[in-house]
Amino acid sequence: MLIIPAIDIKKGNCVRLLQGDPNKETVYSSDPVDMAKRFEDMGAQLIHVVDLDGAFSGDTVNMELVIEISKAVSIPIEIGGGIRTIESAGRYIDAGIKRIIFGTLLLEEEFSGFIDKFSDYIIAGVDARDSMVATHGWKSTTKINAIDFIKELKKIGIKETIYTDISTDGMLKGPNFSAYEKILSEVKGISIIASGGISSYEDIKRLSYLCGKGLKGCITGKAIYDGKIDLGEAIKLVNKA
Repeated sequence: MLIIPAIDIKKGNCVRLLQGDPNKETVYSSDPVDMAKRFEDMGAQLIHVVDLDGAFSGDTVNMELVIEISKAVSIPIEIGGGIRTIESAGRYIDAGIKRIIFGTLLLEEEFSGFIDKFSDYIIAGVDARDSMVATHGWKSTTKINAIDFIKELKKIGIKETIYTDISTDGMLKGPNFSAYEKILSEVKGISIIASGGISSYEDIKRLSYLCGKGLKGCITGKAIYDGKIDLGEAIKLVNKA
């Protein structure tokens, strides 16, 4: 199972938000590039990067900084936040980024054009509040059931989904294990990455038991920044398992 450290960028800083609330922000570093290098040194195989300014505005506000991060490390990064046009996705791909996360755009009619052009690069970002899909930087909640949505994404060729339970994100109270177990039992043939609430080695160990059912990895941010999890130790733990 991949342990994927998160870098959320807001106003050029590496931050964490509590349940996605832009008014509940903690700044952990003014140098996201250096943070990415540190994660690579700790053994990370993939880094999860979110342009928060982009997610809230609908534009790729921090694109140049994200590309700088990608060029500074030898491991892949995945990027989400504000990617709403063919041009912006293309610029990231031309810069060498192989994993593009789409969230809000997944629900739009024009997303079919992205599937046609970038199918090998697309990761779906499904964020849920009370099991319903949330969009626009989590500011809006739809009436679309998240599991039903993942099933539809699979039908159109999506191979991997990051599922974030908003209620647990940044709370350090543990992931919504029942939600992941339900998704993996109901949706076959699609890789799932868990996101939200991971706060301990025990959480990581428990998630690793779901690998045989289709869980590919987990994303963790605040627990690393707050020192509750040592990334290098967590990677060793899952490698032993």
